Amino acid sequence: MTDLLVRGVRPVPLDLTVAGVPHAADTTHAATKTHAADTTHATGERTAGSRPVDILIRDGRVAAVGTDLPAGGVPELAGEGRWVVPGLWDHHVHAVQWAMVRSRLDVSAAVSVEHALSILAGALGADPAATAPLVAWGHRSAGWPQPPTTAHLDAVSPVRPVVLISGDGHHGWLNSAAMALLGAPYRAEVIQEEEWFAIYDRLGELPGAADQGEAAVIDAVRDARARGLVGMVDLEFSPAWDQWPRRIAQVGPFRVRTGVYPGRLAEVLDRGWRSGDPLPGTDGWAVMGPLKVISDGSLNTRTAWCCEPYAVTHPGASGPVGAPHLGAANYSEDELRAVVDLAHGSGLEVALHAIGDRAVRQALHVLQATGARGSIEHAQLVAVADLPLWAGLPVRGSVQPAHLLDDRTVTEQYWPERTDRTFALRRLVEHGIPLALGSDAPVAPLDPWLAMAAAVHRAPDGGDAWHPELALTPAEALGASTDGRSLRVGEPGDLALLEADPLAGDDPVEQARVLRRMAVSATVVGGHVVHGS
Repeated sequence: MTDLLVRGVRPVPLDLTVAGVPHAADTTHAATKTHAADTTHATGERTAGSRPVDILIRDGRVAAVGTDLPAGGVPELAGEGRWVVPGLWDHHVHAVQWAMVRSRLDVSAAVSVEHALSILAGALGADPAATAPLVAWGHRSAGWPQPPTTAHLDAVSPVRPVVLISGDGHHGWLNSAAMALLGAPYRAEVIQEEEWFAIYDRLGELPGAADQGEAAVIDAVRDARARGLVGMVDLEFSPAWDQWPRRIAQVGPFRVRTGVYPGRLAEVLDRGWRSGDPLPGTDGWAVMGPLKVISDGSLNTRTAWCCEPYAVTHPGASGPVGAPHLGAANYSEDELRAVVDLAHGSGLEVALHAIGDRAVRQALHVLQATGARGSIEHAQLVAVADLPLWAGLPVRGSVQPAHLLDDRTVTEQYWPERTDRTFALRRLVEHGIPLALGSDAPVAPLDPWLAMAAAVHRAPDGGDAWHPELALTPAEALGASTDGRSLRVGEPGDLALLEADPLAGDDPVEQARVLRRMAVSATVVGGHVVHGS
């Protein structure tokens, strides 16, 4: 930690009422949040014309906020009237997957099997002598006229291994050579959910993959800090608690909470770590985070567990064509309760992935029964009748607004009568359920400003808003992107200096455009200037 005096900045008023559940073992957060309503930072007022102030950071925390503060030998950062917000967080990231997307073939534009194959053929033809696996990312096959098959890939690449990772991360489209290389039993169709996750992990064991992944993470963290990001919740499958000490030694201050999945839970319990405990070798920048449990699948893979059937049964979905299709649970309620109870009893928060409304309901029942704290991740489809139960629990809604930009068409195809309760951010806020925004990178770009813009406008730049009644205000979106922090005395000395007023604009279209185009001139983590100068 270090000392810093930030001169002449204009604090942006945030609406922190949307982010009111403290994280486990975070006593400072718990203490300051109870007084959030006493500060102007908890209001939704515009910042235009606000008076510049100085912010003094000592030993990594805000020590004073006022005008003409004496420097006292502390290094200074000139704000020059810029707007300032607490440092931003992304509450759902898969760090290695996010970083590696940069080096993978982009097939996200594909609208059919044939289109994807043409993109793939071009990459294969560009280096016909290559033998290393070709890994691609981003296809979304839910709306394709026909499902992808192994035979399709074998036809264009019979020898060189080819792996296409779906844009939702929940299935892999592999050719026969890739299945053999990765030790996967032959499948005529895509490989999905738990079987796919195990296979995906083996990609990191290929020669050179680990070193490539680590270098990519370092570069990606630098890019994230340039967007004002000071921390993330890393929900990667690999044991991130052993990887972040080396990363932080290279990249410098950056806050991380590392998750653990049930398959590795014993490793964390053997070490006696609780959520919030500092990870050895990180100087406290990285701490133990939650137990992550994937309780159902995804919409694009058509495995999200729903109360009512999908409107269309895709030829590639499980079960006979035309049969009612509800998606599927990955755990029975008893199984989920057992693992959540174990984690909670051991001092860990939990992060329960639940995309379909039936999965959200199951998660709420388990959280109520166990008394566990933490979050429901995604909550893409919710039943309004379940929101009062959620409101009474110490559980955040960890949501990724930018997903609605990708999922609008497929939602209207498979959940046409349910679109008014998908990405229902306003409904959560109305029930007092705290929000924590994120990206689920690489499923969406790790860009907090894109997430905020999607929450405010619910459409691409200039497009028609999709259920605008479910949108957030800019102040709410910002409040849900700062880990519940404000710029009050005692808070961590994390902040971002902005080139524009993030609350500017007279309507959601203009407000979202301001957010999308936001430039960050400096990012500070614990008093360290990690971006800008």
